Amino acid sequence: MSLLIVLAALAFLMVVAYRGYSVILFAPIAAMGAVLFTDPSLVAPMFTGLFMEKMVGFLKLYFPVFLLGAVFGKLIEMSGFSKSIVAATIKLVGAQRAMLSIVLVCALLTYGGVSLFVVVFAVYPFAAELFRQNDIPKRLIPGTIALGAFTFTMDALPGTPQIQNIIPTAFFGTTAWAAPVLGTLGGVFILVLGMVYLEWRRRVAVRNGDGYASGVELRNEPEPFRGDRLAHPFIAVLPLLLVGVANFLLTRWIPQWYGTSHEFVPSVIGTPAPVVQEVAKIAAIWAVQGALLVGILTVLAFAWKPIAASFAEGTKTAVNGAMLASMNTASEYGFGAVIAALPGFLVVADALGAIPNPLVNQAVSITVLAGITGSASGGLSIALAAMGDTFIANAQAYGIPMDVLHRVASMASGGMDTLPHNGAVITLLAVTGLTHRQSYKDIFAITIIKTLAVFFIIAVFYATGWV
Repeated sequence: MSLLIVLAALAFLMVVAYRGYSVILFAPIAAMGAVLFTDPSLVAPMFTGLFMEKMVGFLKLYFPVFLLGAVFGKLIEMSGFSKSIVAATIKLVGAQRAMLSIVLVCALLTYGGVSLFVVVFAVYPFAAELFRQNDIPKRLIPGTIALGAFTFTMDALPGTPQIQNIIPTAFFGTTAWAAPVLGTLGGVFILVLGMVYLEWRRRVAVRNGDGYASGVELRNEPEPFRGDRLAHPFIAVLPLLLVGVANFLLTRWIPQWYGTSHEFVPSVIGTPAPVVQEVAKIAAIWAVQGALLVGILTVLAFAWKPIAASFAEGTKTAVNGAMLASMNTASEYGFGAVIAALPGFLVVADALGAIPNPLVNQAVSITVLAGITGSASGGLSIALAAMGDTFIANAQAYGIPMDVLHRVASMASGGMDTLPHNGAVITLLAVTGLTHRQSYKDIFAITIIKTLAVFFIIAVFYATGWV
């Protein structure tokens, strides 16, 4: 019964998300409903002590990233830089490769360390302009961005600084470059199959006579450029490049400047306790915030004239978008924390432990837990904390290197995490002004390809022994 309660809560939230209802409203309803049927006396304590704690904790850490990312993306749009990049891309790769262009831009940013949430805000104006000029249905934008930002550069390619590739290092004693051959092969597998699928979808749309606005109500459309002429493509792409470079440098410099922790005493009346910051846990977030500020200032420096006329209204729109996206994701985070604390969740974890093959066991366990919690990093953290020692012992018994364990764990976390209730999926659809009904099936197809890639690299390892 405890397992059925967990599954019912998950199914309920996925259905309401798919039907377009607000996750901000229904995530706590689904979570507390599960608690009510498990132990009614825990509803109030879990809501305040777990759901709200996790939700507010997420906002405390990540709302500035959402806000700065939304403002940066809006300024890229208002400055006309997105139009300039689109025009240059068409000349460089051709109009028939519009989708590939978006995927590569997303991949460049995420591999450079930019948060995938920020990538959504920054790339959407660029994608909308490129799709409109080539009359590709807007409903295909979310699947295209998902392929570039949520898949191979998030956890497959060796060296990626995304958190899904960093978490396993603490459990397996590995580095971010673990299993470079398997990771690269897995990344190529995802990119090739993903592009084949997206291009097939585009060709079907062409045959059916579908254009940019077909089948959708155009919402959150980038505003038309109000300047006299477009910026040089190098100037237009410079802010995007500087965000990646600044993030890379600040990630390394901030710990050197502040050490492992930093404290200060507020200048207030009385004798307040010092405020202590554990720099190791916050440095990556500070780095992203600083990098986005660099990007924003760069856009303003090169394009103040076209931005100035609509700066106030444009930034208001960006702030509203950031608040909605961050609240959606934070609600999902709280839901996942509550579900993970219920007895039914332990039933799932114990059942997964019965799978005999160590790599398949790990892959299925992590992707299932990521799917239930709606979070790649959340499912990965829970799985490794609860079953990490078992994974290691089983791998050692079969002579499997820790690097392989790392890469399988990292890639598995980004498999079924993108179910309809996933925070990144909801953010992506909200930013693009689309619904689950219109665009989720393409995101789910990418999710299936990403999940298959994990078992592809497991098969390659057993067939060749490559690491």
